[in-house]
Amino acid sequence: MSTPLLPAPGSTPSLRADLRAADFTADGCLDLLGAAGYAALSRAETVPALRATRGRGPLESLIRLFLLQRPVPYEQARAALPGGPERHGLERYEADGWLRRDGDEVRATVDVRPYAGDGGEDWWIVSDLGCAVGGAGGIGGAGSAAGVARADLVLGVGGASTTLAGLTVREPVGSALDLGTGSGVQALHTSRHASRVTATDVNPRALHFTRLTLALSGAPEADLRQGSLYEPVGDERYDLIVSNPPFVISPQGRFTYRDGGMAGDDLCRLLVQQSADRLNDGGWCQLLANWQHTEGQDWRERLASWVPAGCDAWIVQREVQDVTQYAELWLRDGGDHRADPAEYAARYDAWLEEFEQRKVNGVGFGWITLRKSGGDRNAITVEEWPHPVEQPLGPHIAAWFSRQDFLRAHDDAALLGARFRLAPEVVQEQVGLPGAEDPEHVVLRSARGMRRAAVVDTVGAGFAGVCDGTLPAGRILDAIAQLLGEDPVVLRDRTPESIRLLVEQGFLEPVTD
Repeated sequence: MSTPLLPAPGSTPSLRADLRAADFTADGCLDLLGAAGYAALSRAETVPALRATRGRGPLESLIRLFLLQRPVPYEQARAALPGGPERHGLERYEADGWLRRDGDEVRATVDVRPYAGDGGEDWWIVSDLGCAVGGAGGIGGAGSAAGVARADLVLGVGGASTTLAGLTVREPVGSALDLGTGSGVQALHTSRHASRVTATDVNPRALHFTRLTLALSGAPEADLRQGSLYEPVGDERYDLIVSNPPFVISPQGRFTYRDGGMAGDDLCRLLVQQSADRLNDGGWCQLLANWQHTEGQDWRERLASWVPAGCDAWIVQREVQDVTQYAELWLRDGGDHRADPAEYAARYDAWLEEFEQRKVNGVGFGWITLRKSGGDRNAITVEEWPHPVEQPLGPHIAAWFSRQDFLRAHDDAALLGARFRLAPEVVQEQVGLPGAEDPEHVVLRSARGMRRAAVVDTVGAGFAGVCDGTLPAGRILDAIAQLLGEDPVVLRDRTPESIRLLVEQGFLEPVTD
């Protein structure tokens, strides 16, 4: 079976103009389909969108063609894709491989999905048919790219892609590496704030799709390289490394887009351990990952051991599944639930056997952020946080590392000489029985970033409430001691630890001149 050719990028400027003219954008599709119909697409439900696109206008035609992957009458497609004043667009897009004619109808050869950029830009992500996560055809199901081996399919934008994009620190950088680029979602985001973008993937089809995504979105070309892990970049160093890698822990590396092809979680471990050698000083490495929970070993200690010397790290576990839930999730993703029941049972058994051999009782999912600080007193925090967070979280992640720098540079005496202000949108809650004179607990709660809550005592609540950036911490504590009738020396001795926790978790912000 020959693999079908992918579209050529030469006609992307004209195609981009046609898509924009028809309002085939994220906002345009949302307006036409409505919130419910648009959300249904992410669940692979197309009926609401089909009902909303029964008209013959350009936007209805393009939604049916590229999002719903349905045939469109030839003349209707010609009206939606004129290609300029000469109106030869349809013929050119067909010649370049974006479309194929089927009698009196036209079909798309790839999935083209509108996507809103960080700054409100109109972008488009190009991937295999049926491979936008939650897309119309379902990955590997009916409607997926014909003639392409299931293992080589290239996925479009999905929840993992957008999560990583929201986590990434968006500082201007000279160089960025998108490792395992897929359809180029992260490369597209980094092109806005990196002078030079390198994108790698073991799948050559993924590199071509990345080229199409960047070209159709009007982004600068990236340096595209084929290979696994850091192999394609050798000893080159970057200011930012981002990766949504094939992190699935499976007994066989069946699918390039999802399976690491290594034992257990070794692929994610190697990505982390080898990152410091590819980062410039002050550089960031941010990735999504799965990791094993093994018998007799604390998962936090295990992940902390991955962090290379000279790097600060913040690792957050968002979800954990037992091995049966995990196996079932990815067996369904692979379409195995539609196969012969005996074959499904055999594959399921192979997953459980692999986990049993490795003494794995659960699998965690989350994100890992490293920053190459170069020091020998590195801050490493590994925590579980399954609660809702603010997105984009990237600015708050950068602020967390900045606060670690501050805390590392200030001993207790210096901390008491520093000034702080209460972070925006932090409120105080008092918890107790109705009618009670005094609360049982006082809670500080933040509506920003990780949306944390912290129980504080009377001193902590009073201290936080007074912090407006004008007085040093020690002066505030002396005033609180006088009000409470406590020894100020004792209060100064026991409070710095609480202040450090409030700073680390973002309730208090250091004030610098």
